[in-house]
Amino acid sequence: MRNIKLTLCYDGSAFHGYQQQDNAETVEAALKAALRRLLGEDVKPVSCSRTDAGVHAEMFVCNFKTETDRENEKLLRGLNALLPPTVAVQKCEDVPLSFHARYDCAGKEYRYLIWNAPVRNPFSVGRAVHVPYALDTERMDKAAKLFCGTHDFSAYCASGSEVKSKVRTITACSVWRNGDLVVFSVRGNGFLYNMVRIMAGTLLSLSAGGLTEEDILRSLKSGKRADAGPTAKAEGLYLHEVFYEEGN
Repeated sequence: MRNIKLTLCYDGSAFHGYQQQDNAETVEAALKAALRRLLGEDVKPVSCSRTDAGVHAEMFVCNFKTETDRENEKLLRGLNALLPPTVAVQKCEDVPLSFHARYDCAGKEYRYLIWNAPVRNPFSVGRAVHVPYALDTERMDKAAKLFCGTHDFSAYCASGSEVKSKVRTITACSVWRNGDLVVFSVRGNGFLYNMVRIMAGTLLSLSAGGLTEEDILRSLKSGKRADAGPTAKAEGLYLHEVFYEEGN
């Protein structure tokens, strides 16, 4: 028995998220179908995370148990030949049988991309959110630092989440501009359902004058969803990097 770790990237525009669903195109369904054709086994990949419909991943990790003796390079080439062109396996490697893509994950970094110009960019449609009015990125960056530290992020979680604790630790959070592209980056030990999109929506509302830094501090203390900003669109969100301890 082998435990194989896959590192993927994908454009989520055409998918209804990562997790397999009935009657919907998902990344997991495409991956399982490719593995079944390649290995002749019904393997069950374990994922590092779930992404919503329209969300992208520049780095996504999963692992699966298999009896195959195929070399990893052949596995990589075979999977990429069978997967849709919007999904690619970047790395394929053996890991200890105890490795678990989700439970061994030490942290993640998400990025939210905003095309900030009066006219939309056709090449960023589906890959960045278009905001036509000028954004105050310096103010957004200063406010983003308020998220750093360990907080109860109940105000930044969509309803319906069943997790027991909504306390998470954010280790880095910033906003910067590169020409007309504005990037919101956040790194932490874990994230709640829609947490990054609500953080992005809150910062956008702050730049537009709808919220203040004091409102953000209040939302972190109250835990009330109504005290935070709106949920930003999914198309601008990327799982940018997944972190593991050395050796995993």
